[in-house]
Amino acid sequence: MDADAGERAERTVVASYGDYGQAQRAVDFLSDEQFPVEHVTIVGSGLKLVETVTGRLSWGRAALAGAMSGLWFGLLVGLFVAIFSDGTAAWAIVLWGALWGLVAGATFGLAMYAATRGQRDFVSHQSLRADRYDVAVDPRHAEAAGTLLGRLG
Repeated sequence: MDADAGERAERTVVASYGDYGQAQRAVDFLSDEQFPVEHVTIVGSGLKLVETVTGRLSWGRAALAGAMSGLWFGLLVGLFVAIFSDGTAAWAIVLWGALWGLVAGATFGLAMYAATRGQRDFVSHQSLRADRYDVAVDPRHAEAAGTLLGRLG
């Protein structure tokens, strides 16, 4: 472990916030005030995983989601191939790629849904959240950071 890594391990908490946006705003303020932000760390405490359910998953929704993902991938591949082709029927190559991607994506979406065997019939997204976000600074810069953040309010 290098000397800088050892110094980074020991930090002094100069401010605590209830959400990440406030902690980020504080560090941005320090940066705007020409504070050496390479000595700052944001530490989340009391971490929890939050999964928000956004709807029911069905065969149709699985096929549609897979088809849309496949469509984008197929378009990308089709465009890539068309760029490096001799120029004849480039639009047909792009459309063929899109169609191939649509069908392959729908098939893959259905296969993945079938593989769950009804154990996960919902759509959701996950996020990692903390109860508190501490702005911590190297001890030699803590007093200056605390003074600056006092002006932030």
